[in-house]
Amino acid sequence: MSPRGRPPPAIGSPRQKGRLKDELRALKSLTPYLWPRDALGLRVRVVLALAFLLAGKLVNICVPLLYKQAVDALSPSKVVIAVPVGLVIAYGLARVMSQGFNELRNAIFAKVSQRAIRRMALSAFRHIHALSLRFHLERRTGGLSRAVERGTAGIDFLLSFMLFNVLPTLFEILLVCGILWRLFNWTFAAVTFTTILLYIAFTFSITDWRVRFRREMNERNTESNTKAVDSLLNYETVKYFANEEHEARRYDSALQAYERAAVKSETTLTLLNLGQGTIIAVGLVGVMILAGEGVAAVEMTVGDFVLVNAYLIQLYTPLNFLGMVYRNIKQSLTDLEQMTALLAVKPDIVDRPGAAELKVREGSVAFHGVDFRYDTRRPILSDVDFRIAPGATVAIVGPSGAGKSTIARLLFRFYDVDAGSIEIDGQDIRDVTQDSLRRAIGVVPQDTVLFNDTIYYNIAYGRPGATQAEIEEAARLARIHDFITTLPDGYETMVGERGLKLSGGEKQRVAIARVILKAPQILICDEATSALDTKTEREIQASLAEVSAGRTTLVIAHRLSTIVDADEIVVLDRGHIVERGHHTDLLLRRGVYATMWARQQEAVRREAALAAD
Repeated sequence: MSPRGRPPPAIGSPRQKGRLKDELRALKSLTPYLWPRDALGLRVRVVLALAFLLAGKLVNICVPLLYKQAVDALSPSKVVIAVPVGLVIAYGLARVMSQGFNELRNAIFAKVSQRAIRRMALSAFRHIHALSLRFHLERRTGGLSRAVERGTAGIDFLLSFMLFNVLPTLFEILLVCGILWRLFNWTFAAVTFTTILLYIAFTFSITDWRVRFRREMNERNTESNTKAVDSLLNYETVKYFANEEHEARRYDSALQAYERAAVKSETTLTLLNLGQGTIIAVGLVGVMILAGEGVAAVEMTVGDFVLVNAYLIQLYTPLNFLGMVYRNIKQSLTDLEQMTALLAVKPDIVDRPGAAELKVREGSVAFHGVDFRYDTRRPILSDVDFRIAPGATVAIVGPSGAGKSTIARLLFRFYDVDAGSIEIDGQDIRDVTQDSLRRAIGVVPQDTVLFNDTIYYNIAYGRPGATQAEIEEAARLARIHDFITTLPDGYETMVGERGLKLSGGEKQRVAIARVILKAPQILICDEATSALDTKTEREIQASLAEVSAGRTTLVIAHRLSTIVDADEIVVLDRGHIVERGHHTDLLLRRGVYATMWARQQEAVRREAALAAD
């Protein structure tokens, strides 16, 4: 039974064929990295490595022959002492040359394999960033990082050992069998070949059985790593609820499942090693009996007896290695499958063929009859239609779940609309490149997450390559420069994981400085001050007002007091626009907006009364 209680797939079953197909697809994905089209130097290295490999194998085949000649030369019938000395020296040189060719092969191929690891890891990294927001909202960060880590780790093994161990070992086996047949008779070759064949068949079949335990180990390892990362990312929440032991139990349950799979893997390895040793021992006994009979019948020399033994012993080492190689190939393929499956995921949002660069002339934004839903069963926006004039500020307000943040995500093209269109200066954002669209839009989010780096790096992220003077000027405009200069390390102060060393207001100012440095034509403020205290909110609002001056601005607002000066306020309720107009006009209508305003004003009065008490 499998680790989850299911019977293993039958040989040739669709499930097994599917697994083989996945493995072949994974191997095929390595071909461009093994023989890169755009790197002649790397191709030359591959050819040289193969040449050294062939030379090493040919020299290795000669080693037992020289050993046989030396043994025969020491026979009592020989009288010339210089001959065996010369043969022994030649034997030693042959062994050194064999190892030397192998080392040269490894040294030359190292750049090929390391370049392949780098390029594939970079490809996976870029692909993950290219995937849509929908994928990243559902992903498990720890599991994703482990899949990429294990996949890239398996590339070096697969490239090196598939090319330099598996195929060359099979070539050497056939060559040795041919030599034994030519020097003696077909029975030596038959026994040797049968031994090797049984060894390989046994190794492959047992390894195929064992690989399910490796997959189970990978799954449990991913699960435990995901839980650990998730727990550490939410360190403060764990502390707030004193749930350290709860987190430890969750982590330990995943580790226990990994432990069980690992024990099964190790115990079945014992069976594999014992079986391999038995097959090789039987083969050795078989050829030694044949050789002994040949020597007794004076049809073979003592050197021939040693030669047969030496060849089989010499094959045993790569064969034993082949067993390990095959196990690791299967394990690496299992690891690589997750990575190739990840690379096979298609982004939901892609540029149309021939998409042009967005040309922002004035910066007008228009939503035309937009419908959208995350799930087909639940509409989020219905017939949303409004326009933001160049340089104007439009605020989107409404109760929680009305679809406010969805509008910002659609404008940034994290998702495509189901119906209608969104245009910037008359250009449908689906017809332009995502890169040019996103470079034209700056976002100040509600929850600013910073990189675990310096304040300088986090501000410079708005425009990598900006000068220090430009970065400091952006910080001044965001009203955070003076604060930074009071810190012991100034701009080189580390902000910690997700910026946790900074307060909410300080993080927001860094985010504003970042956007100022980016200098976008269109600005989105997604409830940028909803989580701040009143004093900090007013300071941040002053900074945002400076940033948005002259820019087309879309404000997603929670606190209505922050958008009373907006050129237009759009009120959403259950995905529909129910009201629109200026602050004063909307209050006079005594509709949804007026009700929301009255409720918030009452909350402010209560807070003020409590503060006075």
